[in-house]
Amino acid sequence: MIELEIRDSVARIRFAAGDNALNPAFLDDFESALDRAEAAGAGAFITTGSGRFYSTGLDLAWLGGEGREQAGPFLERVHRVFGRVLASPLFGVAAIGGHAFAAGAMLALAHDTCVMREDRGYFCLPEIDLASGQPLTAGMMALIASRLPPRALHEAIATGRRYGGRAAAALGIVQQAYPEEELIAAALALASAQAERDPETRRALKQLLYGPALAALEAPLPNFRTST
Repeated sequence: MIELEIRDSVARIRFAAGDNALNPAFLDDFESALDRAEAAGAGAFITTGSGRFYSTGLDLAWLGGEGREQAGPFLERVHRVFGRVLASPLFGVAAIGGHAFAAGAMLALAHDTCVMREDRGYFCLPEIDLASGQPLTAGMMALIASRLPPRALHEAIATGRRYGGRAAAALGIVQQAYPEEELIAAALALASAQAERDPETRRALKQLLYGPALAALEAPLPNFRTST
């Protein structure tokens, strides 16, 4: 379940499905919200989670059961959604008020900027702890590498460290950490400051800025094992 509210050229998209794991229903709702925001003329959007979670990543229960035979096309769709957010004509702000893990953390990184609650929730790329010969796809790595500073990139990937808000801000993973009661207002302020910029100019610039990452996210996936 995803809730959408548009006010003063900013779309507020709230993930409200518990742990907000990425599965086809989640992606359907998220893309529908983006479609409606663009159609309504919004110039920016923020995403927020619910309760303890921003997003825990891929829905491994679905992938291990009902979605087993759909894993390849589904992961390619996840890549396309990451690319859509990364190159969006709308300025995107991820307001991380709870845990953002694995593909959930990658979704946050695809936004133009992230802010985080300072006293609760972790940002984590835990693939080092997964028993798999292919824990990240090339597209995922390209996205992460395009958005994280070098020091944070190495540490996050090589150690799987869980970053609280203050640590994430200190390393440049998120722009700033805020108390819970200030987080959404800060995200809305950042989004509002960019909402009047020309969307097609923004899209074109992002295509130039993130061309290699977008190409990697669009590339086919001939062989892989889902684990994130």
